[in-house]
Amino acid sequence: MQKKYDYLIVGSGLFGAIFAHEMTKQGKKCLVIERRSHIAGNIYTENVEGINVHKYGAHIFHTSNRAVWDYVNSFVEFNRFTNAPIANYKGKLYNLPFNMNTFYQLWGVQTPQQAHDKIEEQRAQYSHITDPQNLEEQALVLGGKDIYEKLIKGYTEKQWGRPATEIPAFIIRRLPFRLTFDNNYFNDTYQGIPIGGYTALIEKMLEGIEVKTNTDYFSDKENMDALAGKVVYTGKIDEYFDHQFGSLDYRSLRFENEILDLPNYQGNAVVNYTERDIPFTRIIEHKHFEFGAQPKTVITREYPEDMSEGKEAYYPINDEKNQQIYQKYKALAGQLPNVIFGGRLAEYKYYDMHQVVEKALDVVHAQKL
Repeated sequence: MQKKYDYLIVGSGLFGAIFAHEMTKQGKKCLVIERRSHIAGNIYTENVEGINVHKYGAHIFHTSNRAVWDYVNSFVEFNRFTNAPIANYKGKLYNLPFNMNTFYQLWGVQTPQQAHDKIEEQRAQYSHITDPQNLEEQALVLGGKDIYEKLIKGYTEKQWGRPATEIPAFIIRRLPFRLTFDNNYFNDTYQGIPIGGYTALIEKMLEGIEVKTNTDYFSDKENMDALAGKVVYTGKIDEYFDHQFGSLDYRSLRFENEILDLPNYQGNAVVNYTERDIPFTRIIEHKHFEFGAQPKTVITREYPEDMSEGKEAYYPINDEKNQQIYQKYKALAGQLPNVIFGGRLAEYKYYDMHQVVEKALDVVHAQKL
C-alpha cells in the first residue's frame, strides 16, 4: 500500500526542521507533528512587549564551523550578540568565564603573572588530593577554594539538585582560565542570535511543509507510523520504547517570567546567581540578546528541578547507571531500519545547537546515499 508521506517527523525542533527542509528539497514528502501548540521545540521564541523571549531558556548560537554558520544564516540573518555572562555572589559581581577581570574582582591582581601565581597558591592547598572522587574535590584541585566556593559550588548544586560531594568528578574535568581581559564566554569564531528570534529561523526551514501542532505521536502511534515510509523521532528514547528498561534520568527547568515597566533591569542578557541560598540559577533579560530599546523589559528566573510527570526533560544525566540503560535502548533502536533517532532526547546526549545542525545534515546525507 502506498504511503502518504516519505517521512513522518516527530518534533519540530532544530533537528526535525532541518531534516524536513532538506528532504523536501530532495523531492520527498514530509509531515512534521508537534505535541506542543507551537513549532521550534525548546528554541521557541515568543514576542512579548516587542521582545523575543526565549521561552525555554537562553539559546546562543555559536560555532567555528563556517559551513554550519552559513547554513543557518541562509534562512535568517544572525546578529553580532556575544555571550558575556555575569556571576552574582552575595551581591558582588564577577565576570565569566574565568579571566583577568574575574581574578581582579576576586583578588585585586592586575597582571597575568599575579593571577597565575594566585591560582597556583590556591590549588597547592589541595595537592594532597591525587584522585578526586567528586566534583567538589575536582574543582578544588583545579581552581582552589575562592573560585570553587564563590563561582562553582552553589550554582552547580542547584543545577544538579544534590551536594557537590555527590556529583561525579568527571562533570568538571577542567576549568578554563584565561589570562586575558576577555569576557566572551565562547571561543568559537561565529556567534549570534537570529534577528527576529529562533521561531523565525524554524518557520523559514518549515516553509511549504505540512506541520500539525497539538499532535501527540503516542496517542495514535500505530496509525501515525502507517502514514510514512520512515519515522524521524526526536523525543525521549526511553518513552519510544515504553520505558521497558526503566526510565532515563533528566533534569528539568521551571521558568518564572516577569514583565517590568522599566527599560533595563540588569544591563546584561545573563546573570548567574552562584550562591546556594538563592533558589534560581540565573536571570535572563531577553531584550539584550537583540540590543533592544523597548520601553519595557522581560526577565526570566530559571529554576532547575527534578524530572517528574508533566515536566519537560532538558538535560540528560549521563552517569554510569543511565548510560547502561541508554545503551540498551540504543541497541533496540538499531534494530529499526525505518526509524531515525535524532537530537538531544532521542540520543540521550547534551548537544549544543551547532552540533544538532551538523548531526541533522549528516543524517540527511546518509539518507541520500
